[in-house]
Amino acid sequence: MTADVPGVDLTVATPFVAAMKFQVAEASGARVTGHVELGPDQHTPWGVVHGGVYSSVVESAASIGASLAVGDRGEFAVGVNNNTDFVRPMTAGRLEVVAEPIQQGRTLQLWQVVLTRADDGKLVARGQVRLQNVSLPTPS
Repeated sequence: MTADVPGVDLTVATPFVAAMKFQVAEASGARVTGHVELGPDQHTPWGVVHGGVYSSVVESAASIGASLAVGDRGEFAVGVNNNTDFVRPMTAGRLEVVAEPIQQGRTLQLWQVVLTRADDGKLVARGQVRLQNVSLPTPS
């Protein structure tokens, strides 16, 4: 990790993130990288990886980067729109994740996330996430 989100330990996955098997390798307000190991646990009944896995990875990577970009202002970023295109199916293997900002403003950010097969670099899915910068909750 290259930066911290106040009050959030990015090395400890929530049960949801752990279930989708997204592992963050690098995280900053300008770039997030990582990978996902895909297999039968993420399949649809027809034996291919569920599109919700791709959408969730896209949202997670963008949210991490966008939150790191505004953390020093006492803010974090919440997704308000996620558009993920599914390009080719996968059944198993390693998926590489790269997220980068397209635009970072005072109140909104737009991030692009690209998911490619590790073995040949072919595009599997790509997404854009619009995020709103909001104040961190005050501890009670």
